[in-house]
Amino acid sequence: MLNKILFLTQPLISIPSTRDNKKALNDVLDLVLKQVSDFTIERFEKDGYPSALVYHGKSRPKNFKVILNAHLDVVSGKDEQFKPYEKDGKLYGRGALDMKAAAFVLILVFKEIAQKVSYPLALQLVTDEEIGGFCGTKYQIEKGVRADFVLAGEPTDFGINNKAKGIIWLKIKTKGKSAHGAYPWMGKNALLLAKKILDKIEKQYPAPKKEAWQTTFNLAKIETSNQTFNKVPDEATIFFDIRYIPEEFSGKNFEKGKEVLTKKIKKIIGNLGKIEILLLEPPQFTDEKNLYILKLKQAIKKVLNKTPKIIVKHGGSDIRHFNQVDCQGVTFGPIGGDFHGDNEWVEIKSLERYYQIVLGFLINLDD
Repeated sequence: MLNKILFLTQPLISIPSTRDNKKALNDVLDLVLKQVSDFTIERFEKDGYPSALVYHGKSRPKNFKVILNAHLDVVSGKDEQFKPYEKDGKLYGRGALDMKAAAFVLILVFKEIAQKVSYPLALQLVTDEEIGGFCGTKYQIEKGVRADFVLAGEPTDFGINNKAKGIIWLKIKTKGKSAHGAYPWMGKNALLLAKKILDKIEKQYPAPKKEAWQTTFNLAKIETSNQTFNKVPDEATIFFDIRYIPEEFSGKNFEKGKEVLTKKIKKIIGNLGKIEILLLEPPQFTDEKNLYILKLKQAIKKVLNKTPKIIVKHGGSDIRHFNQVDCQGVTFGPIGGDFHGDNEWVEIKSLERYYQIVLGFLINLDD
């Protein structure tokens, strides 16, 4: 089994399926769909990003019990990163961990079990997760795809990731009054107004000195149209990448939660600037006492002989899209490191264990 995983994963890594290479995105999807040609394949496409839903049977059921979700796109990399190689029990290459190796394992599991289990099972393959999943997973959901539980093969080192932070991209504009730089009292400096905003945000949401489960404001950029030294700038814009914890919602659903978050931000800024929310994406959350999570824990313990950790993530995944239509889910993947980095790798031995765990989990749901 392990040789088969490696033999077929390496060609996937060789395809540079980045966001700007639509041909490669189609090529990588076509390549994996050859592995499941005996099943029903529904193809989707939005804005040039292809995706597919694979299942047993002639027609799509109203609700799947489980969907195995895998993305085949990767972040950009150097040319040599698309030449996979093995060393010291690891498989190196762009997408080795995030998440082409795991994707192929999920494909093999699906092929093995889809016609044997008594419940509807689907394999969801998308090519836009790295840019938000709006044209793949979310688009399929808009077309009626539903499940009781979704397992996405994102890297977790065999931990079960049940919650992750939501995302806000925030722009704040400050308006001042221009004047000669030698006479600052005659103007109103928009950059100093921006500094006051930054000071207030830092006081309420200080940057953590180490990993912590808390909402963070990352100052991404400050701009002003002023291009000279001897002028008081009359406008400035601040850009933030905010990662907020589900607890910010205080138990409210996403629509109510958006109101809560917006009010919090407006209260901090006050009349110092005008806010514009460019992106507001929900957090991911599934209760760790969920029946499917308990079943997954059992399957992991059986293979690894130890109780898995329930983990949180600071970055989002496509599971958040399912959460918004009351579908539960987690991310769960093999062991590896340096994903999105220059030396991305996945532990080869963990891929076979990953296969055994996911297979055991799905079989156990038939009990």
